[in-house]
Amino acid sequence: MDDAGIGWIAAIIIGGLAGWIASSIMKTNTGIFLNIVLGIVGAAIASFLFGIIGVSFGGWLGYLIAGLLGACILIGLVRAVRR
Repeated sequence: MDDAGIGWIAAIIIGGLAGWIASSIMKTNTGIFLNIVLGIVGAAIASFLFGIIGVSFGGWLGYLIAGLLGACILIGLVRAVRR
């Protein structure tokens, strides 16, 4: 998050937006708090996973994309575990 150059409040806003988009794409019915958590944790996970293969995200748009991808991965993992 510090590498992206955004603050905590921006991370919460962008994380909420990323989580909301991911929940819309994955057809889940989550609340705003879970959307924020999904977006922020998803961004951290996606940044880590893509960092392993040498891809990095920067700025607001990069954080949004990372959050969206990571949140979709998290939603998919939760669905797989629940089955």
